[in-house]
Parts: sequence; structure tokens; C-alpha cells
Amino acid sequence: MSMRELVVLGTASQAPTRQRNHNGYVLRWDDEVILFDPGEGSQRQLLHTTVTATDLTRICVTHFHGDHCLGLPGTIQRLSLDRVAHPVAVHFPAGGAEYFARLRYATSFYETAELRVEPIEADGQQIALRCGTLEARRLRHPIETYGYRLVEPDGHRMLPEKLAAYGIAGPAVGELIRVGHLDVDGRRVTRAEVSVPRPGQRFAFVMDTGLCDGVYALAEHADLLVIESTFLESEAALAAEVGHLTAAQAARVATESGVRRLVLTHFSQRYPDPRRFHDEASAHFDGDLIIAEDLTTVQLPPRRVASGE
Repeated sequence: MSMRELVVLGTASQAPTRQRNHNGYVLRWDDEVILFDPGEGSQRQLLHTTVTATDLTRICVTHFHGDHCLGLPGTIQRLSLDRVAHPVAVHFPAGGAEYFARLRYATSFYETAELRVEPIEADGQQIALRCGTLEARRLRHPIETYGYRLVEPDGHRMLPEKLAAYGIAGPAVGELIRVGHLDVDGRRVTRAEVSVPRPGQRFAFVMDTGLCDGVYALAEHADLLVIESTFLESEAALAAEVGHLTAAQAARVATESGVRRLVLTHFSQRYPDPRRFHDEASAHFDGDLIIAEDLTTVQLPPRRVASGE
């Protein structure tokens, strides 16, 4: 059975607090297990979850500010310590290649794991995965920063009663899905006759940024949007100055982009009460709103229902 969920390792911006670790997020998506923005302490936070370093298939870094990447040395060394047998791809802004090299070899260790270093070199760059497409979009921050989204292609949901009516079963079903039609007793049965459209799911990850086109491109029709809301509207001027979002801005993005489940995170240490983020965001977004907490799990919502079903 496939699993699609977000595991939150940390939710603090810039500096950790007693309640919040530095950033860190793991997306389980079928056979992909992607670690986003491992901040300091991410390796230890993993120990409190069901995810292990051995599970990781990919690491994505949005930018090279410390709260988003200082967990890289420990995570990378753990891959070798555990002798992870499969390659692990690593994506990060190409302009930060020197930072990545320093973090990768921050200390001496015996390297056994295979890292596939695949920098993001352009806005809109796409990486083909078995489960869909991972796309990077440029964000607006003082240093080179990219957000990511994972898009599953649209497909079809087969209707058992229609298949049974035509006597199609077993391996023939797979052939019908692959080819698009099947000849049964002298009659051609098309895939459209025995299925309904199945919209693909979308996940978006938006960290440190001011409002820009990239934010909306990533959030568009996301089933699950994880987005920074470092500040509240009372500090909107400061947010704009340093390249961050407020809870209200993030919520308005979600509403305008047709997001189904919204996860706010990356909170400034000046706000000890997370309910303030919920109160502000809920005034602008009436969908499923989650204020992220360390070591919690968020499920992707059920698939959208295709029109006509």
C-alpha cells in the first residue's frame, strides 16, 4: 500500500526554541522518501519518528541559510554510517555549491553512501521521478532560493463493475491500462469505457520568500501546501524587508491557488503562542488549516473527485 504523508521534524525559523527544533520535513510519497531543509538537530529528530536515514531517497534544500541546512553534515554522515545501499539524490541551488561542498565534508568520516549531487540551475527545472515530476521554482529571498513541488500525472480509476461486464480481469486489466484499449470477443473496449479520470495529487513546499510568481506557481491546486509564515501581519513591513511571509499572506496564497490542505510553519521565536497563526490565517483561508508542530504527521488529503463522478 502506498503512503503519502508529511513528517514534521522542526518548525522554528532562525533559532530553535524549547518547543521548536530547527526546520526539517520528510515527505513519504510511495517509494520516495524526501527530506526537505534539514536544519540543525534533524538527525536526532528522526529518532523520534518512524523514518530512518536508510529510508531516505532524496534530499532537497531550498537555500543555504543555517536553519535550513546545518543538519546536512550529520544526515549525510549517517547515510554512510548506516551503509545505505541505494543512491540518494541531493538537490540545492547551484549558486550554493560551495556551501554544499563544505557541509558535505565538514568533518572527517568514512564515506560509503552514494550521493547523486543534482543542483537546481534554473527556474522551472524538473526532475523525473517514478511517481511524477519534482519541479523547482525560484523564490524571492536575499540569497538564491528555490521551492519545490511534486506533481503526479493524471490517470484513470478502473471501474470493477464495468470491467466485469466485459469479462476483463487479471493481466488483461494491466494491458488495457497500458495500451488504452483491448479487443474482447471481437469488440474493442477502450479504457474510457471502463474507467473515470483520476486527478493526480500535488504537494508543494515553500520556504523563505516574499510574495512572488514562484510562490503561486508552486501552490497552484496543491493538495498539501507546506509554507512558511514566519511573521504575523503586525510585522508585515519587517517580513517584506527580510523576504518572508506572514500567516495572512500564506493563507491568501492558499485560497487564491485552490489549495486543499494548508500547513503553516517556520515560526519566528518572538511568537510563543501558535494559536495566533491559526487565528490570523483562518480569517483568509476556510479550507483544512494545520499549524505545524514538531514530530507530528500530516496526511495528504484523499484524492480529488473528478468532475462527472
